[in-house]
Amino acid sequence: QVQVQESGGGLVQTGGSLRLSCTASGHTYSQYQMGWFRQAPGQEREFVAAISWAGASTYYGDSVKGRFTISRDNAKMTCYLQMNSLKPEDTAIYYCAADPWGSTKNRDPNSYNYWGQGTQVTVSS
Repeated sequence: QVQVQESGGGLVQTGGSLRLSCTASGHTYSQYQMGWFRQAPGQEREFVAAISWAGASTYYGDSVKGRFTISRDNAKMTCYLQMNSLKPEDTAIYYCAADPWGSTKNRDPNSYNYWGQGTQVTVSS
């Protein structure tokens, strides 16, 4: 069983930055595609970013492109989401997820088998 845990959420002002971290257990972590999603109250879960198992390919949702950066350190079994130029509309619970199979449908939450509990990000105006 793979365990996924996010950290790094908090309260930040508009224009500020936060870095989220996600650790995942499992001896095959380096083979997982990793993704970040977010969900605001009353809204569907939204794709934020994904990164291939070696970090060679990254993907971003349109609303965060150019502001957020996903990266990973396989030696530390950790994935990161650097969030810059934050806006109030970025306020949500952010979830990290692991996909052991490297699905091409990496924007679809159904492609991810393992999820963390989420971390709250609040951007004040």
